[in-house]
Amino acid sequence: MTYDSQQPEGVRLQKVLSKAGIASRRAAEDLIVRGRVSVDGKVVTELGRRVDPVNAVIHVDGTRVNLREDLIYLAFNKPKGVHSTMLDERERPCVGDYIRGRYEDVTGGVFHVGRLDVDTEGLLLLTNDGDLSHRLMHPSYRVLKTYLAEVEGTVARGIGKEFKSGITLDDGPVKVDEFRVKDMHAGNTLIEIVIHEGRKHIVRRLMDYAGYPVRKLVRTAVGDIQLGSQRPGTIRVLNKGEVGSLYRAVDM
Repeated sequence: MTYDSQQPEGVRLQKVLSKAGIASRRAAEDLIVRGRVSVDGKVVTELGRRVDPVNAVIHVDGTRVNLREDLIYLAFNKPKGVHSTMLDERERPCVGDYIRGRYEDVTGGVFHVGRLDVDTEGLLLLTNDGDLSHRLMHPSYRVLKTYLAEVEGTVARGIGKEFKSGITLDDGPVKVDEFRVKDMHAGNTLIEIVIHEGRKHIVRRLMDYAGYPVRKLVRTAVGDIQLGSQRPGTIRVLNKGEVGSLYRAVDM
C-alpha cells in the first residue's frame, strides 16, 4: 500500500480502509459513522479523521486491519517427509522448496510459524509478519492447535479425562484442551487432540505415555485456520478474515 509520505496530516480514515480492501469509500464512511472502527484503541465516528497509515492500529468490528502490502500470510499443507526449514544444508526436502519459484515476489523474509516434525503432516503457517509469528509461538497466548492422530490399539476410556486433568512428562506437566475418539477400525483408533502446548513431539509423546504409539499424525488447524480439503504440498493465501482471527488470538 503506497501513500504520499509528504502528507503531514495523515490520510483520511475512510481512504485507508478502502485501500486496505475493507470496503468501498462510501461503505467505509458508513462503518465509521456507526462506530464500528477504532484507531489506536479508540472508537472513531467522525469522517474527517486522518491517520498515519504506516503506524496506526486500526480495527473494524474488533478485527485488526492489515495496512501493509508487504506482509503475506500463507497456509501450507506440509507432506510427510518434508523438513520444517526454509533451507536444508543436507539438501533434504524442506518447506523452502515449496516457496521457491512460486512466491518469491511477495514473500521476502517469509518463515514458518513453529514446526512440524518430519513425519507429521498438515497445517503450517508461513508469514513475514514477525510480530504476529512471535506471538503465535509464545505459550502465554495459548493458541490452540488441532491434530488428528491414528494410534495403534483401542484407546481405553479415561485417557482423555486423564490428559485434560494433566500428566507429567520428562520435561514437565502438560494438559490437553480437548480429546475425542473419532473412529475405531482394524485395531487402530483415530483421535482428535486440541492442545495449546508447542513442545517438541508433544502429541506423539502424550500417546507414547499412554501406551498407544502414533502411526500417523496430521495437524488440521491452528486457531481458527483450518486445513480443510487443502491437498498435501499446496499453499494458499489466507483471506482477510483468517488473518484477522490470528490477530485476535494473540491480542493484536
